[in-house]
Amino acid sequence: MDAVRALLGPKHVLISGIMQYSMLWGIMIGFTITAAISTATMKRSTCFHEKGPSAKCGVSGISYMLAFGALEILLSQFPNLEKVTFLSVIATLTSLAYALIALCLSIAKFSIQHEAKGTIMVAMAGEGLATSTKIWRVFQALGNIAFSYTYSMLLLEIQDTLKSPPAENKAMKRVTLYAIGGIALFYTSLGCMGYAAFGADAPGNYLTGFYKPLWLVDIANLAVIIHLIVGYQVFAQTIFAINEKSLATRWQAPGSFFNKIYTVRFQCNQNYSFQFTPSRILLRTGFVVLTTLVAMLFPFFNAILGLLGSISFWPLTVYFPLNMYMVQAKIKRGNSKWIMFQVLSLLCLVVSLVSAVGSVADILEHLKHAQLFHIDL
Repeated sequence: MDAVRALLGPKHVLISGIMQYSMLWGIMIGFTITAAISTATMKRSTCFHEKGPSAKCGVSGISYMLAFGALEILLSQFPNLEKVTFLSVIATLTSLAYALIALCLSIAKFSIQHEAKGTIMVAMAGEGLATSTKIWRVFQALGNIAFSYTYSMLLLEIQDTLKSPPAENKAMKRVTLYAIGGIALFYTSLGCMGYAAFGADAPGNYLTGFYKPLWLVDIANLAVIIHLIVGYQVFAQTIFAINEKSLATRWQAPGSFFNKIYTVRFQCNQNYSFQFTPSRILLRTGFVVLTTLVAMLFPFFNAILGLLGSISFWPLTVYFPLNMYMVQAKIKRGNSKWIMFQVLSLLCLVVSLVSAVGSVADILEHLKHAQLFHIDL
């Protein structure tokens, strides 16, 4: 938001702020849904392992959502992000772990089948599906891909922590090239192998398609759960900070109950204490409860991710960065580079729009058959 204010002026700040914080909140909702599905998948896998593959192992994830929300309420009482740096490290390691396991399981499944279930003729895939449904799912898939580009708003935050020499922008360009290139290669491999292993029946939450070996699948799902528990706070703390800063400016009266700091010392060890303000406890608890409630109302994994990706992709990843660059580089209107950027921006806007349409259509389709506060795997 500061960069947008400096380069594009105050008019754009409100829009960029709304988009950024809506995206952060949307990710928190997506994390809540995914954590419940992964936990329920572990229970269902254990059921199949004990009772056989033909057993009826229906599992509802709502209780797991409530447990996840309760845990996040506790973690949200950390004062700020500086106090949860270790959570970011854990999230990174667990993310790498479950993605590698998923790739290995896909390769193993494909090698056992001796043939690819997917087909290059994608329009022919998914027997029994209406053509309109296939179109909506293609659009939704674009949103899922766009969701992986939401890192763009973190680039400036990371660059701000770099030391020079070399120049921060040059170091950041090199790091971005290597990181995005590696991630693109890795996830493209995972997507292709998954399609070869499952074809059109590939599940949205990929690990729900595997049941053997049980111990490895459970490790992968556990890594997902740990990643989501700790990653949730990385996004939540940012929202807490801006809201608490706003509240502090409104209630500045000295000795105000709302902002007064209270200290609780632990009887077992007087060296440790917990400091809190009523505003932090009430605001953060209320926000996590609201997030959990929304996730329970719309527990549609693929559609929610697609909608989040479509809403944020064009404004945060394309429009603002491109316009900021053109102002900084003093690219004149009508210039060949200006025209190229406008064409790129228009194409990405079309991607955002069609993926939003596909995701909303899928959500509406799910709502026809969904039960309130109920997740079926």
